[in-house]
Amino acid sequence: MKLEFYYPRWGSENMDWNLFCQKVKLVGYDGIEAPVPEGPEEQKVMLNALKNNDLQLIGQYYQSFEKDFEEHKSNYVRQLYILASVQPVKINAQTGKDYFSFEQNAELFVIANTISKETGITICHETHRNKALFAAHITHGFLKKLPDLRITADFSHWCNVAESLLEDQEEALALACKNVEHVHSRVGHAQSAQVIDPRLQEFKNEVEAHLNWWDAILKEHQDNKKEVLTITTEFGPAPYMVHLPFTDMPIASQWDINVHMMHLLKGRYCK
Repeated sequence: MKLEFYYPRWGSENMDWNLFCQKVKLVGYDGIEAPVPEGPEEQKVMLNALKNNDLQLIGQYYQSFEKDFEEHKSNYVRQLYILASVQPVKINAQTGKDYFSFEQNAELFVIANTISKETGITICHETHRNKALFAAHITHGFLKKLPDLRITADFSHWCNVAESLLEDQEEALALACKNVEHVHSRVGHAQSAQVIDPRLQEFKNEVEAHLNWWDAILKEHQDNKKEVLTITTEFGPAPYMVHLPFTDMPIASQWDINVHMMHLLKGRYCK
């Protein structure tokens, strides 16, 4: 089975697209994960940079800001069609809201599934704070009712929400790992969705916990004879990245950490 690694546009939004893609390609990534601009000219710049550097795209929907459900649903549909129009490898969607009802969030999942069937683009739903799948036990309920729901595993958020390494939620994690379509390899802990730096010994337990979950996801893909597992190394900038007071300097390098995570996972899985 092949692993494909993607770098997030998040944190590099102000970098020229060609320079960004050259940098990503040079260190060994297969593609990037990014939202798609609405304007055709901006889209063209992005897509040309990807093509010129032989990089693939995972489209990202994150604009789930509307409180009113009908307005939210309308924008959700519009954004998913924009993403699908550029034919990405797949779409990662931060679907719904934690305060929407089960039925409302389920309606959004059904809509995404319909768009996926229509366009041929797989849509997976991120386990993200403030979204429909914000916690392990909530996601477990959705997967019990919607067994075909495909998720993006970013379990760092669940650690933060539950203030733990989810030691008492093994059943929810086991089911989640069976439904993973895409992975965000960020490491979280009880008080944040991102450790300061996964290379630090004080976060050894957190890194090991996440590696065990990613092992289970990989095994599930292998057991089901899936050809590819996509992984975005998604350590982020501020406010995820701690900054020093007064100077506003990041305490570590987002780029270096993400490249480290790619090499760590390649060393573990690509032998």
